[in-house]
Amino acid sequence: MLVAAAVCPAPPLLVPEVAAGAVAELDGARTACSDALAVLAASRPGLLVVVGAAGSGEAGPYPEGSRGGFQGFGVDCGVRLGDGGRPGDDDGGARWGDGPGDGPGEGARPLPPALAVGAWLLDHARWGAAPVEGFAVAQSLETGEALRTGRDLAAREDRVALLVMGDGSACRTLKAPGYLDERAEAFDAAAAAALATADTAALAALDVTLAAELQAAGRAPWQVLAGAAEGAGLDGRLLYEDAPYGVGYFVAAWS
Repeated sequence: MLVAAAVCPAPPLLVPEVAAGAVAELDGARTACSDALAVLAASRPGLLVVVGAAGSGEAGPYPEGSRGGFQGFGVDCGVRLGDGGRPGDDDGGARWGDGPGDGPGEGARPLPPALAVGAWLLDHARWGAAPVEGFAVAQSLETGEALRTGRDLAAREDRVALLVMGDGSACRTLKAPGYLDERAEAFDAAAAAALATADTAALAALDVTLAAELQAAGRAPWQVLAGAAEGAGLDGRLLYEDAPYGVGYFVAAWS
């Protein structure tokens, strides 16, 4: 059963090493994410599942200890999902990629960027409240399947918490990744209202096609949350809402 959830944005810019000189611009978002993770810890979960969007070939489960990093963003910074946080924390300072034996494990897949950011947030918060797993969902996942996935995740343990990683529209300004789209502000407002009030029906009602056109990578993970929270009776709080770089970012806590 779902006992709590935190919703956080998933830009690699949340990681200070990636943001570099622009690190201060998302300080408010980082603080809000820490506050949301504190709500998860206080719920005393038996399992935490990090949910985020997947690229091609990345969908599916990721066990505790799965590794990822931000080398694709020009930064040699590795992370591990739960079980100690950063790879360098217990291996004498080595980071994934420093040597021939430092990979994510034979046959293991590296974490998608959204889950890697979630792993960084947990490490930053020194998470130790419960075991951690990851689950990545395709951005094209239909609503019905997303809801079913959420129900299945909530049934994993008696007390399950979710860390849901995902952004709103990427079309809020002329300089946004998806350029300006007049529909973006209303889409983000609807998503923010649903996250603020733990409105599972409103999240389930988000339009799949519109979300894709607005490059809203959080739509599928949010609908997984909607399925997981059905009947859980959780209340929601919106801790952060902004659109830096023309992308909608939200932080919410449900408990």
